[in-house]
Amino acid sequence: MLRRLEAEIPHRLRQVDIEADEELIRRYHARIPVVKVGPYALEAPIDEIHLRVALKAALDGQRRDGSPRRPGGGAAVTLNRGLLWFARHWLAVFNLVVFLYLSLSFVAPVLMRAGAERPARIIYSIYSPLCHQLAYRSWFLFGERPFYASEWAGLEGPSYEELTGLSPDDLFDAKAFLGNPLVGYKVALCQRDVAIYGGILLAGLLFGFFRRRMRPIPIWLWALAGVLPIALDGGSQFLRFIPILDLPIRESTPFLRTLTGALFGIMNVWLAYPHVEEAMRDTQALVAAKLAAAGVLTAREV
Repeated sequence: MLRRLEAEIPHRLRQVDIEADEELIRRYHARIPVVKVGPYALEAPIDEIHLRVALKAALDGQRRDGSPRRPGGGAAVTLNRGLLWFARHWLAVFNLVVFLYLSLSFVAPVLMRAGAERPARIIYSIYSPLCHQLAYRSWFLFGERPFYASEWAGLEGPSYEELTGLSPDDLFDAKAFLGNPLVGYKVALCQRDVAIYGGILLAGLLFGFFRRRMRPIPIWLWALAGVLPIALDGGSQFLRFIPILDLPIRESTPFLRTLTGALFGIMNVWLAYPHVEEAMRDTQALVAAKLAAAGVLTAREV
């Protein structure tokens, strides 16, 4: 790769045998091959993109007299430092955002139980455009049961209709029903959405341990294992609204909503996060090499 790039980006290759120096053996025995371009180091797996970025950054970062060139003003440096920080910590940012989004939906019933109805309703309102919030498809906290399914689901125990006196066909009432001291208070996200974001969070945390070895799944596997189950389980509930089919009512269960939602969330992470990781590695290489060659970052910071 270096030979192919030499005509495009002039450079001189110097090979160093670590066996000639015990200090080099101690530092590099488990890391070779390592390519050093100024203060920037590339370690395996090394690809042509990273080599090209590092070589160009080192070449562009030097004036003819050899003095370092700083990339623009303070705002540009700050922007590049911020971009480098995000590229290095994107996974933690993603996981934190998903955790906060999921957790806040559980704060709403906690506030209702504590008597803080106004802030609780604000949370429900924030999530309202993002989720149907139907009570008979939601989790409940602080009540007799964690859920109250519609009679259509055919599950044992008190149904949504029995406890509320409402019809599941009235979607407005089902969405507006937040709960009461007897049945508890519903989570601001429905069961399936809780499972989706829970699956994304779990898979995102696990991705942190396997990010270097994890490869994206093929699109067909994502569609088969992630999209198809949730489409069948969720979509089959709407077939009853097609008069010409004359099909019986089918209502999913909390278990199926949780299973299909979690699969969808996990498969999305498995499909997307490896691509994001690769893009962020390229961004790190580009920005870090640029700042290092310009003298903004030290070798330790790189």
